[in-house]
Amino acid sequence: MQTKIPFDNSFATLGTDFFTHQMPEAAPTPELIAYNDALGSELGITQGDDLGAIFGGAHLPEGAEPLAQLYAGHQFGNYNPQLGDGRAVLLGEVIDSKGNRRDIQLKGSGRTPYSRGGDGKAWLGPVLREYVVSEAMRALGIPTTRALAAVRTGEQVYREAMLPGAIVTRVAASHIRVGTFQVFAARQQIDKLQQLCEYTIARHYPDANGPEGLLQAAMDAQAKLIPAWMGVGFIHGVMNTDNCQIAGETIDYGPCAFMDGFASDRVFSSIDRMGRYSYENQPDIAIWNMAQLATSLVPLMPDADAAIERFTAMLHVMKDHLRAEWLAVFAEKIGIANTRVEDAELITDLLDMMEKGGSDFTNTFSALTRGSAIDEITDRDAYQAWHEKWQDRLKDESASEALMASRNPLIIPRNHRIEQMITAAVEGNFAPFHRLNKVLSTPFEHGDDTDDLKRPPHTHEIVPATFCGT
Repeated sequence: MQTKIPFDNSFATLGTDFFTHQMPEAAPTPELIAYNDALGSELGITQGDDLGAIFGGAHLPEGAEPLAQLYAGHQFGNYNPQLGDGRAVLLGEVIDSKGNRRDIQLKGSGRTPYSRGGDGKAWLGPVLREYVVSEAMRALGIPTTRALAAVRTGEQVYREAMLPGAIVTRVAASHIRVGTFQVFAARQQIDKLQQLCEYTIARHYPDANGPEGLLQAAMDAQAKLIPAWMGVGFIHGVMNTDNCQIAGETIDYGPCAFMDGFASDRVFSSIDRMGRYSYENQPDIAIWNMAQLATSLVPLMPDADAAIERFTAMLHVMKDHLRAEWLAVFAEKIGIANTRVEDAELITDLLDMMEKGGSDFTNTFSALTRGSAIDEITDRDAYQAWHEKWQDRLKDESASEALMASRNPLIIPRNHRIEQMITAAVEGNFAPFHRLNKVLSTPFEHGDDTDDLKRPPHTHEIVPATFCGT
């Protein structure tokens, strides 16, 4: 029986200024590692015995229109006029069970015209990392791309050493990025920019009114996304404009990581030497990215000077929006549903104590859910004083314990466990990969057999840096 995917493609109708028709490279001996049955059902996929071949690029399903998308982007603040899908091919789109249009994309499927000298492939480690972390983010309630499948290709790719090749199938609301707008604005292809704007509004924000409405909707989505990241200690690691999706999902799980010990300036990405994308800088970078989108939309406005003034004012308001969302996220983490301005001080006092002692981010908030985090804080006297203020504040709240239990995960994809999972998989043992996926699907639930996944790394297990998969 052959797999059937109910493709309903729309991006392909925009024309070849937006993409290049591109067949994926067929994996020599594709072997399915994992298939997300629940997600496949949402997408209306009828599962056959050829899943490995399809998601390994060796068999093109009926209705697919494979293409590599064009975009530009600022990478660490430096503009690159042409990037594009250098190791990904969009198979097509489907309308899911909720009526939402979603992309199905192979990542690691070989060279495209945008590969810039790379091989377009992916090795097993980043594929498994993206699968685990993106699905964990979804379980945490954070907007994200999804993982539909992971396939071993049967070939070796070179990344300082020969490593097993793999492909991950990514599902997204779309792969339209800030950089997609930037490329047409920079080329002064205003007709294409207008076409992209109209398509994006129709697909993602049908209530938006023109370019200004699109900008506002994208800003609102980012203002909700970034504080949600921060609430679970997540650091994206490479918030370039080509990794900033217009629909407001987390996309491109390269050098990402979840913090263990809390440090506001924490950086994981091995190439972020100046700390541009540190934990605490993420809200400011979101505003910076939206400023690049605003700049790209100015040519579509009837009065450029007035548009610049208006867009600038909107960006200033976004800072307040981010702050309000951050306050709401962290207030709920300490059991406060009805926030007050003064709650910010209570939260920052706790974070300061955590930072001074290097308290584990996840376990500290988990302990608070159980009543007290005194064992997680090194300055016990300072904590006790804070605890009294906190308990006094909670007198005005109801259902605090239930709220905290729904906001403070017991388990996250800790970096050392991800690395251990990858090491095992390279050696042919996928049991840790499957275990992580299972446990991380219910991150707010207790499990007697998951204590090892909850503990912070021992000194010899600490992962100091994470890397891109290219």
